[in-house]
Amino acid sequence: MKLARAIHFDESDTRVFHSPARTGEWCISGGFEFSNWSEADLTGKAKQAFSNGWMGCETFGRVSFVAVTQVEPGEVEALTQALAQHFVDIYGAPSLEAARGVAEGEIAHMAELCEDATPNTLLTVARELTEAGVREGYRMIEPQDAGLEQFAIHGSLDDEPHSH
Repeated sequence: MKLARAIHFDESDTRVFHSPARTGEWCISGGFEFSNWSEADLTGKAKQAFSNGWMGCETFGRVSFVAVTQVEPGEVEALTQALAQHFVDIYGAPSLEAARGVAEGEIAHMAELCEDATPNTLLTVARELTEAGVREGYRMIEPQDAGLEQFAIHGSLDDEPHSH
C-alpha cells in the first residue's frame, strides 16, 4: 500500500500556513476540516490551507507538496488511531470506535490517490468552494519532471560532491 509524506523544497510552508506539517509525516487530504466553511472564512493563511494544503497526520498542520511512498501495515494502523483520536479531540466524535470508520475512509481515499503513482511522485491539491460544497482536485508531478534528485530527500547534502 502507498500513502504520501510531507515534503518541503523551501521554507515557504512555514510562512503560508498557520501550522505547517513536519517534513516526512504521513498526510491525507484533510478536506473535512473545511466542510462548514464559507467565503468569509477564506482569508490569509486559512485561505492558503483551504486552497492548497494537505493535512499531516501527526501535527495536523498543512503542507503544499506530498511525495508518494510505500507504507507499512503497522504505520497505517497507527495513523488510523491518531486520526480517530483527532476526530474525538477536535471534532467531538462520540468515541474512538465511532471515529475509526471515518479515519479509515480518509486513509483509504489517500491510498487510492497514491495507488497507481510511482514512488516519489509529488501530489498537489487544489480546493474551491462551490454551491455544492468543497471541491478538491489533484495534480501528479512525476519524479523525473520534479527533479527530486537535486533535493537529496533521502540523504545529506554534505555527502554530495561540491562543484563550483
